[in-house]
Amino acid sequence: MISEDIVVLVNDKNEPLGTAPKLYVHGGNTPLHRGFSVFLFNIRGELLLQQRSRKKKTFPLVWSNSVCGHPKMLESALQAAKRGLKYEIGITNVKVYEILPDFRYTAKQDGVKENELCPVFAAFSNQALKINKEEVENTCWINWNEFLEKIKEKPTKYSSWSVEEATLLSKNPSFNKLLAKYTAKQETI
Repeated sequence: MISEDIVVLVNDKNEPLGTAPKLYVHGGNTPLHRGFSVFLFNIRGELLLQQRSRKKKTFPLVWSNSVCGHPKMLESALQAAKRGLKYEIGITNVKVYEILPDFRYTAKQDGVKENELCPVFAAFSNQALKINKEEVENTCWINWNEFLEKIKEKPTKYSSWSVEEATLLSKNPSFNKLLAKYTAKQETI
């Protein structure tokens, strides 16, 4: 079992209770655990969407935000986000910002429940993708405002957490300022 296969179980105050194998924790009554979500943008302001691998136990083949995962026990959410970007899509030349540090969600599909304390990050890179097919089935780039319209029109096409996170990001002044700065080329990636 690789280290990414372990999740950190926590209480409502995000205090660690221990670890457990990811494969066995995710079921119909998944305990609260740590996660992270990343929204990766290029300099044109396009968001990378990923279709989750058909091999995933949770939400296989569902379109979602750029990268999701689980921090290790002594790993910060930021460190985990950078590790996830490298592992899932091969991105290492990246600027990453924590935008929603206290995001929490639950989601269910096909008898499997997600239950995470899940900080949300915005990341910016123009590096070419190197897709890990064990994690990602497919990818596409989409204009941010177009994505916001699509999740209003057909939210069930995407993971419920990515819809909720994108809605919160769109209303967040810090995120909007960052996105404007990078897409106006005021900041180098």
